[in-house]
This record gives sequence, C-alpha cells and structure tokens, in this order.
Amino acid sequence: MKEDETDSLWRVVLFIFLILITGSVVVSGDSLDTDRQVLLDLKSFLEERNHVNRGQYSRWSQQSSNPCNWSGILCTSDGSRVNGIKLAANSISGDLFSNFSSLTALTSLDLSLNTFSGAVPSDLSNCQNLVYLNLSHNILEGELNLTGLTKLEILDLSTNRIFGGIQFSLPGICSLIVANVSANNFSGGIDNFFDGCLNLQYLDLSSNFFSGAIWKGFSRLKEFSVSENYLSGEVSGSFFAENNCSLQVLDLSGNSFTGKVPWEVSYCRNLAILNLWGNNFTGQIPPEIGLISSLEGLFLGNNTFSRTIPGSLLNLDNLAFLDLSRNNFGGDIQQIFGEFTQLKYLVLHGNSYVGGIYSSGILKLPNLVGLDLSNNSFTGPLPVEISEMHNLKFLILAYNRFNSNIPQEYGNFQGLQALDLSFNYLTGQIPSSLGKLRSLLWLMLANNMLTGKIPAELGNCTSLLWLNLANNRLSGSIPRELMEVGRDPSQTFESNQRDERIIASSGECLTMKRWIPADYPPFSFVYRILNRKTCRSIWDRLLKGVGLFPVCATGSTVRTLQISGYLQLVGNQLSGELPRDIGKMQNFSMIHLGFNNLSGTLPPQIGQLPLVVLNLTKNAFSGEIPNEIGNTKCIKNLDFSYNNFSGTFPVSLNNLSELSKFNISYNPLISGTIPTTGQMATFEEDSYLGDPLLKLPSFINNTMDSPPIQYSITGKKEHKKWVAVLVLLTMTMAFLICGLVSLVVCMLVKKPAESPGYLLEDTKHLRHDFASNSGSSSPWSSDTVKVIRLDRTAFTHADILKATGNFSESRIIGKGGFGTVYRGVLPGGREVAVKKLQREGVEDSHVSTMVAGTVGYVAPEYGQTFHATTKGDVYSFGVLSMELATGRRAVDGGEECLLEWARRVMGSGRHGLSRATIPVVFLGSGLVEGADEMCELLRIGIGCTAEAPQRRPNMKEVLAMLIKLSSFRPSRGGDSIPL
Repeated sequence: MKEDETDSLWRVVLFIFLILITGSVVVSGDSLDTDRQVLLDLKSFLEERNHVNRGQYSRWSQQSSNPCNWSGILCTSDGSRVNGIKLAANSISGDLFSNFSSLTALTSLDLSLNTFSGAVPSDLSNCQNLVYLNLSHNILEGELNLTGLTKLEILDLSTNRIFGGIQFSLPGICSLIVANVSANNFSGGIDNFFDGCLNLQYLDLSSNFFSGAIWKGFSRLKEFSVSENYLSGEVSGSFFAENNCSLQVLDLSGNSFTGKVPWEVSYCRNLAILNLWGNNFTGQIPPEIGLISSLEGLFLGNNTFSRTIPGSLLNLDNLAFLDLSRNNFGGDIQQIFGEFTQLKYLVLHGNSYVGGIYSSGILKLPNLVGLDLSNNSFTGPLPVEISEMHNLKFLILAYNRFNSNIPQEYGNFQGLQALDLSFNYLTGQIPSSLGKLRSLLWLMLANNMLTGKIPAELGNCTSLLWLNLANNRLSGSIPRELMEVGRDPSQTFESNQRDERIIASSGECLTMKRWIPADYPPFSFVYRILNRKTCRSIWDRLLKGVGLFPVCATGSTVRTLQISGYLQLVGNQLSGELPRDIGKMQNFSMIHLGFNNLSGTLPPQIGQLPLVVLNLTKNAFSGEIPNEIGNTKCIKNLDFSYNNFSGTFPVSLNNLSELSKFNISYNPLISGTIPTTGQMATFEEDSYLGDPLLKLPSFINNTMDSPPIQYSITGKKEHKKWVAVLVLLTMTMAFLICGLVSLVVCMLVKKPAESPGYLLEDTKHLRHDFASNSGSSSPWSSDTVKVIRLDRTAFTHADILKATGNFSESRIIGKGGFGTVYRGVLPGGREVAVKKLQREGVEDSHVSTMVAGTVGYVAPEYGQTFHATTKGDVYSFGVLSMELATGRRAVDGGEECLLEWARRVMGSGRHGLSRATIPVVFLGSGLVEGADEMCELLRIGIGCTAEAPQRRPNMKEVLAMLIKLSSFRPSRGGDSIPL
C-alpha cells in the first residue's frame, strides 16, 4: 500500500472515530440520564427556597432512578426523554429555575398555582421545543421575553405582575393557538401584533393596561377578551367580515369604546356571549343582534343606550342572561322585558326606575332564576306576587325605597339561595316564614327599620352561611335556635355542582362587594382582588361550596381551604345573654355583635369557632374573658371595647400570633399585667384606653380612665354637654394665648442664620439634606441631636451607637432597599431595630420598636420579625404617599390613624374614592382641581400598605402607577389605576 493511500486511510479512520466520539458526546448530552441530573438540580433548587410544605418534587430521588416514574414528570412514548413537568399547586415560592433549557426535549411546563416571584428568566426563551407553558397564578413580575419559543401553541401567564409591551414579549414567528395573559400589568397597544398568529383561536388580554385602538383581526378567533383595559375609539363594522366571523365569545367590557354598536356583529352567527358592558356606547341597540340565534348571554349594562329595546331580541330563543343595567332608562320598566319568556337571569339595576314592576309583566316570566332590580327608585310595598316565581333562586331588591313589611309569602321560595332587601325602608318584624328557606345561602336585610325579635325559625335555614341583619331596630335576645343556622349547606352546594351552566352573576362586582365585609379579614382579601373576571369565578366557587381562603380549626394553626360564613347583627337593640350553643356555629369565621345591649358573661364555647373576626364592642358584657378564646389561633381582629369585662386579663391572648387588630379599651374592671413580649405588646395604647387596673409595659401609656363623651354608652345628663362646651372654649383660649406668647418670643429672640434645623417631635424618619462630599462631616457628630422613638422617648445618637455596638456587624438582622438594619438594646432593656440609611455618602438612621408595625411607617411584619425587606420599604413609601395625599400625619392623635382612616374611606366600590368623598383638606385648600389625582395617590398608598407583604406591589410597579398618575385624567365612572 502506498504511503499516501495509507495516510488517506488513517484520515478516514480518524474521521470516523471523531464522528463516533462526537456522536457519543451528543447522545450522552441529550439522554434520559442528563435529564435526570437536571431534574435533581431542579429539586435541590426548589428545596433551598422552600424549607417547609414541600411538594411532590421532594420525593423524586426516593421514588425511582428512572425520572419517568417521578410524580409530575412526563416522558416520551418510548421513555427515552423527559418532555413534560407538571408542578402545579405545589406551594412553591421563590425564583424560577433558570436551566429548563437543558431539558432539550421539553414540550410541556406547568408551574401554575404557586407563588413563584421575580422575573421570568431569559433561559426559558431557549426551550425551543416548548409547546405548552403555564405560569399562571403566581406573583411573577418584570418584563417578559419569550421570543425564542417559536413552537409554542398554548400560553397561560394569567394572574401575575408582568409588565411591558406584548409585542416585545411573545415570539415573532407565532404558532400560538391559545394565549391568556390576563390580570397582569402589560401596557401599550395591541393593534396588528397578532396578525401573524394565523392559528390563534383563544386570546385573553383582560385586566391589563393596554390602550389605543382594538385589534382589527379579532373576529377570526373563537374567543376574544380585552375587558378592563384602557382601549378606546369606535368598533367599526368592517371588523366583522360576512361569512368570516368565528367568534363564540366577544368581551369588550370595561373600556372606553364610543359610538354605536355596529350591526355587522350579527355576522357572528356562532356567538354565544356578547359582553359590551361598561363602555360609552350610545344609540339604539342594533336590531340585527336578534339574528344571532346562538346567543346565550347579552351584557349591555353601564352604557347609554336608547330606552327602546328592539323587539327582534325576543327571537333569541337561547338567550338566558340579559344585562341592561345602569343605562339610566328612568320611568317605568319597559313592557318588552315581560315578553322575554326564555330568560333565566334579568339584570336591570341602576336604571332610575320608579315603577313598572307589575305593568311590565316581569313577575310572570316562567323560567326566571335571577332577578336584580337593585339601585333603583321603587317605592311602596314589596311585591307579594314575586313569591309565585317558583324557579327564582336570586332576588336582589336592595337600595330602593320600599317601605312595607316583608311579606310572609317570601317564605314560599323553595329554591331561593339569595335574598337581598338591604338598604330600603322596610319596617315590621322579620317573618318567621323565612325559616322555610332551606336552600338560602345569603339573607341580607341590613340597613332597614326592622323591629321585633329575630325569629327563632331562622335556625332552620341549614344552608344560611351569610346572614346580615345589621343596622336595624331589632330587640330582644338572640334566640338559641339561631346557633343552628348554616350547619349543613351541603345539599345546596351539591345541587349547584350538578348545574354546570350557573352564570348567576354578570361579572359586575356591585352585588359581590355589598355582600363581602371589606373592612374585615379574610373577606377583605377577596374584596381587594375583585374584578369582573374574578367576580364570575368567585361567585361560581361560592355557589358550589369551594372555599376562598384557608380557615383554622380550633386550637390549630393548620389551615384548610373551606367555605366560611359570617353573622352580622351589629347596630341593633339586642339584649340578654349570648347563647351557650354558639360553639355549634362551626361554619362561621366572623361574628359581629357590636353596638347592641347584650349582657352577661361571654360563653367559653365561643373559643370553639374557627374565628378570624370577633367584634363585641359597645355592649354590656361582664365577667371574665374566657381563656378559651386563646384557642382561636388564626384570629386577626378582636374587639372587646366598651363593655364591663372584669377579672384577670387572659394571658392566653398573648399567643394569638396572627392578631393584627385588638381593642379592650374602656373595660374599667379588668385587671392584670400585659406581657412585655408577645403579641399583646405589639399594640399601641389605643388598644388599652380606659383600663386603669391593667398594668401595661412602660413603653405603652394608658392615661385615660373614662371613655370620651362622644363614645358614651349610657345617657348623659344635659349639664355635661355644657361642661364639654366650657372645656372646649377654655382650651381654645389657652391655645390662642400660647400662640400669641410664642409669636412675641419668636420676634424678640431670633435664631442665628446658620443654626441647624430642629426635628419635629413627631418625626419618625430622620433626614439630613446636607451636600455630600468627601470632606463633609457627619450630621451625627453631635450628641445633642435627639431621636424620637414611636413612644416619644428621646435619646441621642450616642445612645444608638451604644445600643448597636457602634453598628457592629454581629448586630445586623437584615438589609432593606436603602440600608442595613441592626438590632439594638436600649439601657432599659428595650429592643429596637435601627436602620442605617446610605444616601450619597450621608448616613441616616431610622429607629423602630416592637410596636412600630401597628401604626406609623413600618410594616407590621417588621416589628414582629426584625427582618427588613424591600416590601417593608414599599409599605413605608405607601404611608408617605397617603400623607402627601391627605395632608395628615401617619399618627396624629386622632380617633384612628391615617392608614385605618384611608382603608375605611376606600372600602366601598371598585373605583375607590369619588368626588363625594374627597377629603376635606382638598376642598378647603383650593386644591379641589387636583383632588382626583390626590385620591389616586391615596389609593396607591393603600395598595402599598397591604397587610400581607405579597399583596404589595414592587417599586417598579409603584413607579409605573405614579407615571400613569402624572397623566391621569378622570374617566367614566371614576375608574382608577388598578393595583
């Protein structure tokens, strides 16, 4: 063999050998073994960030050496590669894993229903084979880049905090079939971006910040939703091409569309849901809509349509839900509504109707399941004939001017599940016949003028979980039989579970908000997340008995997701003792009995309830507070104020670690010692006013030994009013004299121009706006600078240095957004948290105590854990925002602190404050023209100070809201910046 042939042969052999080696490397790099190693890395990553409540991933390596046998892992049909991960609802928190792209065969990834946070890592965009991606229901934030996922067909990012423009987030080569990015913070336009997504069939962009015109190509989809955005302009008839409209669901609700509804929408002959609620549509409802024979739900509320309803709509044989609320029709209910015999739900609230309930014929509709006539101006007696509508399940007549008794015949509704007659002028007694309503879930009779006793027969309402009789004139004792109410709603829930077509709510949250006590946890949590989409979901879950929030069993902190009800009897004239059988109310987490004349001892059985709220204020309860209340481990709101409790203060309350609101003020006979540590020490003096026999820790002052006159429970003699007037005049004169003297002194004794500024006595944050340079001396060089603690005890910078060991590293307990937090011990043994701020070379200090989270600037979790976080900084910024918006200090000595006041004022309605509730400070200062902006700033502050840190926005989101506020213009209905 020739030498050159030999060389050639060796080259060939070497080439083949290299190919084999390279091939073996490629095979080993893309194999089940490497997939297994990546999954083990993922397991370690998750376990490092989740030390408790670990999901199925924690058992992976124990189950089998083959990852295809691991829980939540899917493999190819031949078992050679991992192609799917499903870890939904595994209680996982922390950042997303940043190496999913190493699973090169991955086609499906489901991490939904967890609490993943932070930004979506760019690595995810490298999973080029990914077909299905579900990251919904987490708290992911930041901008999104999935442009590399060119094979993606199903994408669900709903209910997160992702922001940015949609055009920069999704792949340019679009293979999407389903895309849901609802309930995020996306912004910008949507027109033309989806033109290239020729396979797209389902697109949900609802509850974001999209603006501009609507995408013109939406009619070729099957479902399209852009509800609750900021889209505007007209919806042109050219968007609906004849014989080329595939829409089954079209939801344009909650935007600012104008003009007439195009008749060409009738080309969409497969349309089942048409939702145009909450826009600025005008003119006549197009008669051509009557040609859409498939239409089941028509939502036209909150527009300004003509009063004339087209008769062609009567041809819609499949129409089950008709919403024409809030169109301000006025006059009598149109007679045509009595001809919609096919309807199951008719919603006509907020139309300023004054009559027509009988003449319209709506009481004769044979198939009607839900009727909402609330927020109108109906007068006279409640219609008795309505009781003959035997299919009725939901009857809402609230916020009218009905002024009769409640008819006994209303007990004949065999299937009724909700009866809301609240906010009328109803008189007389509650009819005992209501006790026959075994399917009743809601009974709302609040804010009327009802008298007499609570009928014992209500205890027969075994499904009644939400009972509100507040603010009437009910008297007598609470019947023992009432403790049986709501004991077994299972039959009603099971019946609703069998009915797959329940659409009892149009999605508007008005009714839901009226039924949810916004000021009380855990219902307040539900209240905050309500939008039109979540309202539908929450309503459906409630009707089917699915729990909305976790509830603790007695004596346990272990939570289970279960349905939970409330009993609200506040603001009546009830007397007598609380029944000992109250322990039977195991399905109730909120009991509000305040502002009555209840007396006697508090039964210890009350400690057997899964309570979150117990409010007994303004009664005449006496005796000792039962130690058993200490078993309600998850209670958050406890109010014993203005009673006659006596005996020793129960130390078991100190173990209620989740208690965030507590008040035992004005129980002058109660005695004992409040521990210096534990939960009771986290509350301010407002929680213990008027309790002279209680020995409080030194950092809590309790000087008042009698209730203020305006809170008097018993009648006062007339001459005491004159005493109050004289005291007020005396104090006014004293202030005037002091002010005059101060003015004279200031004029005679002027300070040097170079003198340093003095801190206000109430200052919590110490700020020094000195120019920073390398040669500047520290403003803390003098020991004469006073630092004012929350309980107003003064100490110097030297005291701080000594308390923190000269800011020793061994004392570091956390780092916030702008500095380091140290643990300090004052000479008296009091522990404080000192935050050392660093700003352009200048160091400031911020001092907090254990009670700092109750009021003031510091987040609640800071004072209890001594752990500083960026969410705590957001909380502090929120308080400052509220101060700027209202002109009030965080703690100004008023009856309620700024935060409590703001939450109360903002507690009604999705859109927050209206001009009717603009704070007086704006009206009196000539700033009324900017009051809307200030109200929005107040609302931002409320969001930043949410009790749960995870519910607070991050600073990027706050910045986005402030930028939006700078160009804020009041829109229809007072819409506000979503949080």
